[in-house]
Amino acid sequence: MVHFVGAGSGAPDLITVRGMRLLQEADVVIYAGSLVNPKLLKYCKEGTEIHDSAQMHLEEVLSVMERAEGEGKTTVRLHTGDPSIYGAIREQMDALRARGIAFDICPGVSSMSAAAAALQVEYTLPDVAQTVIISRAAGRTPVPEKEDLPKLAAIGATLVLFLSAGQTEAVQAALLQGAYTEATPCAIVYKASWPEEKILRGTVGTLPTMAEQNGIKQTALIVVGDVLGNDYALSKLYDKHFTTGYRQGE
Repeated sequence: MVHFVGAGSGAPDLITVRGMRLLQEADVVIYAGSLVNPKLLKYCKEGTEIHDSAQMHLEEVLSVMERAEGEGKTTVRLHTGDPSIYGAIREQMDALRARGIAFDICPGVSSMSAAAAALQVEYTLPDVAQTVIISRAAGRTPVPEKEDLPKLAAIGATLVLFLSAGQTEAVQAALLQGAYTEATPCAIVYKASWPEEKILRGTVGTLPTMAEQNGIKQTALIVVGDVLGNDYALSKLYDKHFTTGYRQGE
């Protein structure tokens, strides 16, 4: 059996209880060493076979899984954050299906959730934004043409960009083609929930400068939108004049 486990955003205690238990029980662990906090490996039992996938290609990863399955062992494939977001797990799952190897997925705390916690913001605010767009800038690997950043920026929703911290000038140019202005609040969260976490606040106009002055080129999220500001409407959910299925409004 192979368990795909979301390691969480970085802090060892932000892995789920289920994820921790699966690590404790695993005979083989394949972890994304370039992103996953190695302190999580302390949950592994003595003698666990550990592989760093940062140094492996897909076929090598699958070979380890297939061998472990043939030996009756349990494998944990440990991915950063939540594996459903830029986790590259679909190709692994399809290959396991083709080989008749059973697997399941244990979700994790995404770095976008950890970034919101670090910023102490809510991505969705009444009268400001009710939509969150998760995306990235095109780089060495492209994005679908219909998802070019200027097109996404046209919506004006809360925007969370992964894998884009090294392209802040291009990101800024794309955002300014959409609904955002140079005055739109913007933040960079570097290594959210790690000991070296760094929070930078500014605007779309200062985005490249923030990144350059702090030497940030990777392992950071860019958050854009007016939810980072101070103007919003109060929630109807807790408005004493608003009737809900559980409470009569005054």
